[in-house]
Amino acid sequence: MSNMKNKKMTKAQLEYNKLATSMEPKRPILKNCIRAFLAGGTICAIGQILQFLFMNYFNFNEKTSVGPTSIVLIFVAALSTGLGFYDHISQWAGAGTAVPITGFANSIASASIEHKTEGFVLGVAGNMFTLAGAVVVYGIFSAFVIATIKMTIKWLGAM
Repeated sequence: MSNMKNKKMTKAQLEYNKLATSMEPKRPILKNCIRAFLAGGTICAIGQILQFLFMNYFNFNEKTSVGPTSIVLIFVAALSTGLGFYDHISQWAGAGTAVPITGFANSIASASIEHKTEGFVLGVAGNMFTLAGAVVVYGIFSAFVIATIKMTIKWLGAM
């Protein structure tokens, strides 16, 4: 807690805060980091294997194999979220499953499943992007800004 908040607290509140802090369980930071690294690394390794398979067995090149690889990872993550497997993995791995593209698929699928009782339009579709909406909005906005800057630089270079 910052010093400003401590100054405004009464003596009883400060004592309670000290007691609560002393009873708070210690977080196993190293163990959590190792788990996140293992889970995220495994997801990324599976993505690399999928990309290798698409390039060697389905005649994709390095650039065109990215799309199908992402789609398969998203599909598997959404399916495992629907079946309840992804939540168990996420509980164990923490941020290791939230950072790759599978975490994005999980957030969309989870919000859809949570609101399915409200119907397909207002429930599933309406709440699908509640958690991931900010990522989509800022991703599209960032792409627009970068494309505008790139086109402006190209246009100025052509003058």
